[in-house]
Amino acid sequence: MFENYPKIRQELPEEYRMIYINQYKENREGESTASGLAQKMEAWLHKKVASDVNDSTEKVTLELGAGTLNQLDHEKTKHYDIVEPFSELFKDSPKLQRINKVYDDISEIELTPRYDRITSIATFEHIMDLPAVVARTCMMLNSNGTLRTSIPNEGTFLWTLGWRMTTGLEFKIKHGLDYGVLMRYEHVNTADEIEEILNYFYGKNKLSCFGLGKRFSLYRYYESSEPNIDLAKEYLNSIGQ
Repeated sequence: MFENYPKIRQELPEEYRMIYINQYKENREGESTASGLAQKMEAWLHKKVASDVNDSTEKVTLELGAGTLNQLDHEKTKHYDIVEPFSELFKDSPKLQRINKVYDDISEIELTPRYDRITSIATFEHIMDLPAVVARTCMMLNSNGTLRTSIPNEGTFLWTLGWRMTTGLEFKIKHGLDYGVLMRYEHVNTADEIEEILNYFYGKNKLSCFGLGKRFSLYRYYESSEPNIDLAKEYLNSIGQ
């Protein structure tokens, strides 16, 4: 199982590499018209992940792929660690003072129960070795802890139509380039692949959709609990981690 992992990301053409960092940050911060509209839609992703801490400030949290730290606009948790290798996204953010620890990679964190919640917002579709990351989350959650994952509905017609008619069109007008090249570079995992991995390592996966079921939605949210520790250990051992 998971023979295709870790996946291999093809190198971007030079004309894309020249604008990649600015484009990535612009999308994260909603600086353009299309990305600003997308951020309004993506508020659903953030709110679903944060729905368990509306009235709590004590849960110990680890966010995977924290980006510009925009999830903190929705979080009230005091102890907040992040994994984010792209430090350019958050290095000047005033929200950084709310972060307890910053890790470049999840492998830097000891595999012992320490978190009440591990969260991820629009990140799992980007991760090359996603089974290994999800297996590690199983080992790091406290009893009754949850992995809370929100993702774009990558791999479906509605999702593809949505970005082509908004960010993709704006990108074409601005740069004269096909935004699909960036999407294929960034989104290495489909929503169905992510679900398969979550179902393998977690006994319970509660699904919510922003739309009409998995086939006709823009986004999905999974609340995962009951991690299978034995499966996680077995998998990590099999890949030498």
